[in-house]
Amino acid sequence: MSLIEFKNVYKIFGKHPLKALARIKAGATKEEVLKETGNSIALNNINLAIDKGEIYVVMGLSGSGKSTLVRHINRLIDPTAGEIIVKDKNIIHFSNKMLREYRRHTVSMVFQRFGLLPHKTVFQNIEFVLMIKGISKADAKEKSNYWIEKVGLSGYSDFYPKQLSGGMQQRAGLARALAVDTEIIIMDEPFSALDPLIRGDMQSILLSLQEELHKTIVFITHDFAEAIKIGKKLTIIKDGEIEQTGTSEEI
Repeated sequence: MSLIEFKNVYKIFGKHPLKALARIKAGATKEEVLKETGNSIALNNINLAIDKGEIYVVMGLSGSGKSTLVRHINRLIDPTAGEIIVKDKNIIHFSNKMLREYRRHTVSMVFQRFGLLPHKTVFQNIEFVLMIKGISKADAKEKSNYWIEKVGLSGYSDFYPKQLSGGMQQRAGLARALAVDTEIIIMDEPFSALDPLIRGDMQSILLSLQEELHKTIVFITHDFAEAIKIGKKLTIIKDGEIEQTGTSEEI
């Protein structure tokens, strides 16, 4: 069952996106559109479906459009054309109020550079997002402590991000994303800033947690070995277009 669908999605950056859209649909190349209109084609007619409860990997080199693609899921970026369907609803039509609720309850994100609030401790970073969600202080405390332990940060609750290693900071970021208990988690190259040994540990932690949680995780990476290890299904994107989609075995 598909939880997320991209239907004929285009994203064009520049002053004349509709003019560029008409040209790309007429068969012009990305280079021709850039030369003629000054617009950059970031995504070109993207169609893909992500099933509920799977880790879906989007892989590509820097500048391929993979991060642009996933930021459509939480509408940090809006498409120039096309539909983004989540739970059978086109999120492009969400009002500001609906979008706030959607981001609060349906989708969360783990960033490459951790995204922790530097002036808050590990515990406070997690508690803060839970309080924003409307959870009581007592429940927020219980959930925060539970996820701190779950990701292997017991004893580090009162540490500030600058006091932690990169791997520990990313564990805290993962704990925060899991604590808010959203159905969808976007992970944008979350382990790429870590050294290889710690990176391998974080991959294993994620896979172990996923066996228990069955979240829908959209995982972005430029690393083929990581993509094969993490993902049940993969999409390779290049120059804003899908090159190949399949299981890790097929790829």
